[in-house]
Amino acid sequence: MSERNLRGSRLGGASLESESGVEPAERQLVSYHCPNGHTVTVPMSLEADVPALWECRCGAEALRADTDAPEKKAGKPARTHWDMLLERRTIAELEVLLDERLELLRSRELIKRSA
Repeated sequence: MSERNLRGSRLGGASLESESGVEPAERQLVSYHCPNGHTVTVPMSLEADVPALWECRCGAEALRADTDAPEKKAGKPARTHWDMLLERRTIAELEVLLDERLELLRSRELIKRSA
């Protein structure tokens, strides 16, 4: 094998186009204020839709300086296992089922069946 280096280009390494004559998009600086007292300034295009909220470096949601806080959407309450059980059975059915299972435990039939 040859001892020389192979030359080539990497995928995504560098563009071969020159930047002469290219004008960058016009920008605006948008300020956001965090509830923890931080101010975040983000450069954005003039054509971009500027969001009302931006994530601060501390993880809190920062509000754009020239807007009011957006209204919170009412979310659905979390469905618990108990809620899902009540969709399938009534309280009366659950009481009957509980009595049957307790009777099996007391008579020890349940233990004999599983062995």
